Amino acid sequence: MIEHATFGRTGHSSTRVIFGGAALGSVSQETADGVLEVLRAHGINHLDTAASYGDSELRIAPWLAGHRDDYFLATKTGDRSGDAARASLERSLTRLGVDHVDLVQLHNLVEEDDWEQAHAPGGALEALLAAREEGLTRFVGITGHGVRIPRMHLRSLARHDYDSVLLPYNFTMRADSRYRDDVETLIGLCAERDVAVQVIKAVARGRWPAQSSGEHRSWYRPLEDPGAITRAVHYVLGRPGLFLDSSSDYELLPQILAAASSPGPVPSDDEMSADVEAIGIEPLFDGAELERI
Repeated sequence: MIEHATFGRTGHSSTRVIFGGAALGSVSQETADGVLEVLRAHGINHLDTAASYGDSELRIAPWLAGHRDDYFLATKTGDRSGDAARASLERSLTRLGVDHVDLVQLHNLVEEDDWEQAHAPGGALEALLAAREEGLTRFVGITGHGVRIPRMHLRSLARHDYDSVLLPYNFTMRADSRYRDDVETLIGLCAERDVAVQVIKAVARGRWPAQSSGEHRSWYRPLEDPGAITRAVHYVLGRPGLFLDSSSDYELLPQILAAASSPGPVPSDDEMSADVEAIGIEPLFDGAELERI
């Protein structure tokens, strides 16, 4: 059984593994239905998708038609102006076949120009707060990638009392001093203010080699070794207050859920370092141009 925890101030008892809907962006409905059956078998009750995840919202919609009340449903908009963000949310509701989502998030709010526009009068935040008042969403959050995002989330939380944050978190990222101090401050602040913290890229191995061939189900290269995947999952879930979004490679979902269903001690730094060396795990982000992924 996968542990549940209250998702910030929402009051929802979410499974600590959240389904990352990017996994359904370019699959058939038959494949999507199979993935969603796996989720149901493990009791996952929180779905996180986005307007930019290809056909993900469309693939989730048939499942929601019969099970909407079983899930905390989140989506995202990458638009920064108010009109565009409102249109994005309305389009997501149509694609999902619902009259509201539980959470809508400003997607990848890391760059200065995006941040300023989203928070300006007439910007995306203003529009999403209005949509909340109208009942189109219950909560509003923010997401982002890269080593700079914890600091930007802190800035965002100083501007507005967001309900959730989402960011990458794994052993190699915490080894980066640019990231580590900020993420610790962010997690502490979120605990004080009851802001939900979702983390992504827990099972990332690195970037795909330039000459790699074959089908890639995620833009990054995921871990493949079952032991390393288990340790990576336990590294995140061993820390109270964190929720783990599953990989965009849907074939890893059973391994991630199996690891989460069998909690163990938090792996030591030596164990995690051994995986880094043996597998060749590398950081995904460089603090500059790779942050926009």
